[in-house]
Amino acid sequence: MPKAILIAGTSSGCGKTSVALGLMKAFARKGLVVQGFKSGPDFIDPGLHRMATALPSHNLDGWMLPTEEIRRIFRRNHEGCDISIIEGAMGLFDGIGAISEEGSAAQLAKILGVPVLLVVNARGMARSAAALVKGYAEFDPALSLDAVLFNMTGSQAHGQILSQALEGQDVRVLGSLPRMPGLELPSRHLGLVTAEDLDRREERLNGLADWVESALDLDALLAALPEFSLPSLNDGGVKMPEVRIGYARDRAFCFYYEENLRMLRQAGAELVPFSPLEDYNLPPALKGLYLGGGYPELHAEKLAANTAMLGKIRDFCASGKPVYAECGGFMYLMKSLRTRDGREHAMAGVFDFSCAMQGRHQALGYREVELASPTALGGAGERVRGHEFHYSQLRGEDPAAAEAYRVFDRCGRSDGAGGFLKGNCLGSYVHLHFGSNPAMAERFVGACGV
Repeated sequence: MPKAILIAGTSSGCGKTSVALGLMKAFARKGLVVQGFKSGPDFIDPGLHRMATALPSHNLDGWMLPTEEIRRIFRRNHEGCDISIIEGAMGLFDGIGAISEEGSAAQLAKILGVPVLLVVNARGMARSAAALVKGYAEFDPALSLDAVLFNMTGSQAHGQILSQALEGQDVRVLGSLPRMPGLELPSRHLGLVTAEDLDRREERLNGLADWVESALDLDALLAALPEFSLPSLNDGGVKMPEVRIGYARDRAFCFYYEENLRMLRQAGAELVPFSPLEDYNLPPALKGLYLGGGYPELHAEKLAANTAMLGKIRDFCASGKPVYAECGGFMYLMKSLRTRDGREHAMAGVFDFSCAMQGRHQALGYREVELASPTALGGAGERVRGHEFHYSQLRGEDPAAAEAYRVFDRCGRSDGAGGFLKGNCLGSYVHLHFGSNPAMAERFVGACGV
């Protein structure tokens, strides 16, 4: 029977991503089938998980998704693996706010019933670590905090002191991970460097696996985890592909919820990847386009130089066939993109807006979207949840673009428009998760088949 564990942290930056990747790679090296999951809306960590496990990683989020949808996504991908490893977000109890657990790793662990391994950055701590762990263990009596792993320890003696401090508590100490210069994963705006841009991938992954194996008995850890399964799932089957939908996938456009892609396929889409960076033509016989997010700002010069693809994108959008673009994909459809160095790069010009990169984020947080008018995703009044995080600022106006969204923040406060419809082209900075409204995937595929 498959095993499962959630890797949580005391805070952002405590090393839980490094631990999760190290465990994934270490178990995979032993010949196990490892399935990765990510708590929260992040796109970058799931890409790194895929690099370690060779399987797509899936987002599970207690605010964006209904409880039963979380269980369905987990059950569907957990079956057939040896171990599922879920990486938390921020601190264990951090979610949408100060008094709600929604969106937190703790909420997710309780929904799924999986044990929690807490990663603690123990730099500069000794006996105080016991007080910290005790607080985490007792904060929510409904949560099962199974074990703790100390990170950033200064020596073997430091690790022994930490373990001794927790003697008599109900939380097991699995080990202590030493500070290892050179193992840190590089970062940039929006977070860690994406898997697509990460250099020395195998070397880094194997280094993390060696680091984890040096401190943990993997066989003992696996044996101690309870067997974990959920009732069988009937998804109703997958339709035969009915329409070809192209989706941008390369170093500039790599932010997609895997569940969005699965739901489109289940609804009858044949998803065909293409690269706005490298390709000069769109794939043939496309009936729709999905332009996801990513880092177009890092590749703006090359995107602008590929005038052949920009022309093909303009022509496709003018054809009246459905186009859905979010965040980076929306920026690609604008008139221009100004990078941090002040240079202006021509984009597709489907929308008359332009955007300019700023020194700090311009939006960050959960979003609930209500369709203000009929679109390829659904009718007016339908709601769907997602997330917004970007450093670019929208500039200018496009009188021909109708406001397609009414956007609300996590507290239900109106956040303005935020979605624009021009012809049959829908663009927004918000990344939508179709799992919050499964009918939207079916409607988009249906609109492409008209």
